[in-house]
Amino acid sequence: MKDKWTRYQHRKTSTRRRLFEHRGERPRLSVHRSLKYIYAQVIDDAKGVTLATASSMDKDLKAGVKSAKSIDAAKKVGEEIAAKAIKAGVKKVMFDRGAYVYHGRVKALADAARAGGLEF
Repeated sequence: MKDKWTRYQHRKTSTRRRLFEHRGERPRLSVHRSLKYIYAQVIDDAKGVTLATASSMDKDLKAGVKSAKSIDAAKKVGEEIAAKAIKAGVKKVMFDRGAYVYHGRVKALADAARAGGLEF
């Protein structure tokens, strides 16, 4: 059985490979998950600029949830990033989960962003 680090590296490289093949077609929704918070950015790699950001560290998002590291906080971040991205003129994005497994907080953020109007 492969060790944990090898599985992490495999997930990371396979995700990056798929994103690299389609770079420049549309902005990417990048997700970073720490032990305390979850962050999301919409990045236009062709221009090298960040179009929208949201995180569970924001005071208005923290106020409505029990914990900033919960699935409820991830849902709020997903809704917020979708609203900010649409306001910036972005409707279609590529989802960049990095090396994180698509479940739990990452999945909740993605589902909320889709419900908020983003297509990926």
